[in-house]
Amino acid sequence: MTTVEPADAAAPAFSPRALSLLGPAARSDPYAFYRTLREEHPLLWDARLGAWLVGRYADVAPALGDPGLAGARRGFCCGSGAVRCAQEYAAPESAFALLREVCARTAYVLARRLAGREETDLVEEFCRWLPTGTIAAATGLSYGAVMGRCGPVAARSRAEAPAAVDVGRRRGGTGVALLAARSAGQAVLTGRALASLMANLLDNPEQLELVKAVPALIGQAWEESLRRNPPVHAVLRRAARDRALSGGVVPAGAPVALLVGAANRDPDRFADPDRFDLHRTAPGGLASGPAGCPAARVAELQAECAVSALLTAMPGLRRADGFDPAESGLLTRAPRLLLVRPS
Repeated sequence: MTTVEPADAAAPAFSPRALSLLGPAARSDPYAFYRTLREEHPLLWDARLGAWLVGRYADVAPALGDPGLAGARRGFCCGSGAVRCAQEYAAPESAFALLREVCARTAYVLARRLAGREETDLVEEFCRWLPTGTIAAATGLSYGAVMGRCGPVAARSRAEAPAAVDVGRRRGGTGVALLAARSAGQAVLTGRALASLMANLLDNPEQLELVKAVPALIGQAWEESLRRNPPVHAVLRRAARDRALSGGVVPAGAPVALLVGAANRDPDRFADPDRFDLHRTAPGGLASGPAGCPAARVAELQAECAVSALLTAMPGLRRADGFDPAESGLLTRAPRLLLVRPS
């Protein structure tokens, strides 16, 4: 096991000191970088990032729940990497049902308008806007005000979506509005996770066909996509005291980057970890949030509505000819572009 202290002298180009989450190797192929960390440097000081890197599943999973590794102050609901829900508010099942109705209507309006195109970008025209549009509709805010920047699709859809706008305001009352508001902080990450989910399904046509035949598999596909391509790759913590970790010691006050993206592809935990497999039997992905968290449940129901609407409106959905989606980002990652042919 290798640890590197930040005060060392200059090192050769391929020494541990040259390894950094901010370096070109991590940017060009983060998964190869993660593999090097897991196999050779399970605890490594990243001088450029100014934090200790931890990437093995056996180390990251317990560290996420370690009270000795303090995270940032939480907002309305659980932040990425939380293992216990921060909310005392228990949303009634009726609120989830109504929010699902709002989301399903919103997703269908967006998907139907895209279905007539020869080619479109699902990230820009669907994944980015569905979570925000659902929350806006459920809280009674103006659908047009939130979705207007979505472009011509949203502009044309406003007249056809009054039901989606009004369900939360007229029928949901405070329950669905509060549930939506408490999930608002996760809307951007949910949009990125939706982009990765659709990229994974389109990259694996045989599994996409399974989902078409058995819609109940959408939930499993969502969990597997969160494992393989989590929207948040690094969860930042700070050691409240000297902390034994990965065979070394992190000093009190030191920042720690828990690499969820590396842990979720650890072959010691997941067989064939780079493969997208919605039938995977080994649970334990670290990106889906704590059990019972309202925001995690809302994200999952949005994924189910999204896939269902897209496949209903576009049964022949496939990637655009010659297009190969690529992730981008550092602490958070997702495809920025997902060109598809609706039919």
